[in-house]
Amino acid sequence: MSYPPVNGTRIGMLTPSSNTVLEPYTSAMLAPFGPQASAHFGRFRVVEISMSEASQAQFTLEPILEAAERLAEAKPALICWNGTSASWLGLDKDRALCAAITERTGVPATSTILAYDAYFRARAVKTLGLVTPYIEDIETRMIANYAAQGIAVTAARRLNDKGNYSFATYPPEQVADLVADVAQGKPDAIAVVCTNFRGAPVAAGTEQATGVPVLDSVSITAAHCLRLTGLDPARVTGWGGVFDSFTDIS
Repeated sequence: MSYPPVNGTRIGMLTPSSNTVLEPYTSAMLAPFGPQASAHFGRFRVVEISMSEASQAQFTLEPILEAAERLAEAKPALICWNGTSASWLGLDKDRALCAAITERTGVPATSTILAYDAYFRARAVKTLGLVTPYIEDIETRMIANYAAQGIAVTAARRLNDKGNYSFATYPPEQVADLVADVAQGKPDAIAVVCTNFRGAPVAAGTEQATGVPVLDSVSITAAHCLRLTGLDPARVTGWGGVFDSFTDIS
């Protein structure tokens, strides 16, 4: 007896080494597709988020490209940097990284922050609530980068933590309280920026309570990648409205 091959769409995710949130969440988000789609992960070292020299050295090009090369051996349709460093280092950082990944591997590439940028432009976002686990220096740089894109951060809440592993230890309920706080000013959207932070499970409930879109980093990355690979993000339910939003954003 002969059997047909399994030819599902593979999405490659470059992952911070100390991240324990994005892999299980992303896999759960892709579950409705069954064998039609799967996420595959490659890690490089990220253990601290600050503006220290050691922290910034984590995001130099070569270690990321080496991880991308290994990930490309799984023959993904897309490689995504599932991380948020360009939110404080600048969009051009991720544009250059994605171009370098494609040049090295031949695979189209995108990132979490490019997913946010696509949403902000498509939905004409001008005001933003910001929630992160980061320290003040990182938050300040993020706010300045959003301002350069024409987006005013109307309220921001942070946890003043710089240890990337520890970001995952904050429960969803704590993240929900931060999101509800910044929602009071009714911004165009709320960005929960960090792929090792538990904003995804609370997005739908907060949106229902406040009427403000909640853009969790893991969720927006998954929605963007599904759209770019020709899959319908609206098939993903229970993780917030961002998946419906990306049905017409590329």
